[in-house]
Amino acid sequence: MTGVPTRARPFVFLVCAGGAICLLTGVYPWHSSNSLLFPSYLLLTIVASALKTVLPGSEGTVSVNFVFFLVGLCNMTISETLSLAVVATVVQCFWRTKKRLSFVHFAFNLAQLSLAITAAYWTYKVLFEHVFHSRAPLPLLGAVIVFFLLNSIPVATVVALADDSSILQKWKTGYSWTFPYYLIGAAIAGLIQFVNRLAGWEMSILVLPAVYVIYRSYCMHLGRWDDEKRHLEDLASLNMRTIETLALAIEAKDHTTGDHLQRVRVYAMELGKDLGLSPLEMQALQAASVLHDIGKLAVPEHIISKPGKLTPEEFEKMKIHPIVGAEIVEQVRFPYPVAPIVHAHHEKWDGSGYPDGISGEAIPIGARILSAVDCLDALASDRQYRRALPLDDAMAHVGRESGKAFDPRVVAALQSRYIELEQLARSQAPEERPKLSLDVKVKRGAAPDAGFAASVPSSSQSGGTTLIDVLSHEEEPFTLEETLSTSALRLRHLVPFDAMAVYVVRGDVLSTRFALGENVRQLSSLRIRLGQGLAGWVAATGNYIINGNPTVEPGLEGSRNSVALRSALAVPLANAGRTVGVVVVYGLQLDAFTPEHLNVLQATCQQLGAVVAEQLDAENRMRNSGSADRRNSHTRIRSSAIESRSHSVLTSVK
Repeated sequence: MTGVPTRARPFVFLVCAGGAICLLTGVYPWHSSNSLLFPSYLLLTIVASALKTVLPGSEGTVSVNFVFFLVGLCNMTISETLSLAVVATVVQCFWRTKKRLSFVHFAFNLAQLSLAITAAYWTYKVLFEHVFHSRAPLPLLGAVIVFFLLNSIPVATVVALADDSSILQKWKTGYSWTFPYYLIGAAIAGLIQFVNRLAGWEMSILVLPAVYVIYRSYCMHLGRWDDEKRHLEDLASLNMRTIETLALAIEAKDHTTGDHLQRVRVYAMELGKDLGLSPLEMQALQAASVLHDIGKLAVPEHIISKPGKLTPEEFEKMKIHPIVGAEIVEQVRFPYPVAPIVHAHHEKWDGSGYPDGISGEAIPIGARILSAVDCLDALASDRQYRRALPLDDAMAHVGRESGKAFDPRVVAALQSRYIELEQLARSQAPEERPKLSLDVKVKRGAAPDAGFAASVPSSSQSGGTTLIDVLSHEEEPFTLEETLSTSALRLRHLVPFDAMAVYVVRGDVLSTRFALGENVRQLSSLRIRLGQGLAGWVAATGNYIINGNPTVEPGLEGSRNSVALRSALAVPLANAGRTVGVVVVYGLQLDAFTPEHLNVLQATCQQLGAVVAEQLDAENRMRNSGSADRRNSHTRIRSSAIESRSHSVLTSVK
């Protein structure tokens, strides 16, 4: 039974077996009522079978040959009527078809038709001979009802089993509409039976126009159905394009979200099927799996992409994204409940989540699925603030939160299939999305209409009383390395650290200019692209990081021969609004640095920024000039550096 879904195979086997018994016992031994009647009806059946039309959205066809099956019930033997069924099935399945059916599909079609004809034939005979005593209309009505049910329900059952959907719903939407045509066919069969008695069976040829009218009515009905189906598909496509457009907006805010969204969608949809979600719930879950983080558009970008821990104030701003996301999604007016899932996707099973603190079954099932899946994929993926966990470890973490953060039923379903779902997610081709023009430099527009605001110092550097100066006014270092070394030694008394590195900007890369302390070899060899890792993020955004994870730095994963650095404090080096480097101090302990350490390092970097910028610019000029000018350049560097430091303003620290 290749090509038949596994869950449908037992039913297909039973129908085929029952149909084979009916066909063999009905055709053999052969019985004929009229030597000319059967060939005539056989020819008419072939013509009627050729008048077929394709059901919208499927490869199945419907034809008007059932009229002659009903005529056969009244006027021919069971052998002749079943023979009509065999010929009609062959013509309908194999004549002028775009795709040839397999033998199993053909056998099933013939078997279920044989069952329907046999049951209808004996229903008619029993009612005609023993109940209504040769009055034909009511026996024919009973026979056509039996024939219709046994000709439509088995097909609907197989389709529903293949789609894992409701059999009744599939029958109602796909096949029940044909019942009026069966009643018309029964009326035609009754009329032919009446005419046969009065004028002979030859008058049956007059039934062809009526059969053609039924065929045209079929075509018109299916045409309208096809138009409605296309309209619904267009609406669904519009909804999906809306979802994809909103997903682009999320990706513009957070570049790491695109792949994450696709993986979450694969996991969530499979779990939704396993947990028996309704079609509307599945559609809502599919949309929410893509849109659940759209509320992050309202969260400042430096918080979204921060590679370190969030402060309480930053977390307060982050917690609004489910609320804002639900409000955005509500404006789309999806025909299924997407907004409640987006609103609740950070709620926890025990009620400790946000924004509302609801618990248990009060959380929408889509949100419960999404929160578990989102957590698993986040733990198993690289983030700016930590490295990815192995998938088994990530699943173990989710399992430990069963009954606390996550619905135990969802976790159990996820645990049973997470390896399979991971393979499925990896096999999915990445979605092709247009590349947004995030790096384009707009040359027009010299200034905003309201003008530029004056630059103001950071609030973290005001309001204190302690004055520091890491640069000596008496002993002026000659080179940049001497400047940084002297500053590091003096800084260490104010900010205890186990290692320190100063990275300078070279194009789109940070390279180590100075390193001190633990892991100095690894620190000295680092080259970090802007935007990557911890130092790269600080250089790209101009924001600081306190107690970040050093292992996210490319090349600083650690090894058996090195001491693991576990926390980092990073501040940009800036001059005249331009970031020229990053100063990072590292600790061997978690959370080694305090806000006061941050203030001290920011004050230090404010003093160092101008000096480092000048010396880097001077070095560039020296590289571009000939070696004959280097001595004069060194003298200019020294004098300008001394002058700059002699006029520096001591920075106030909390």
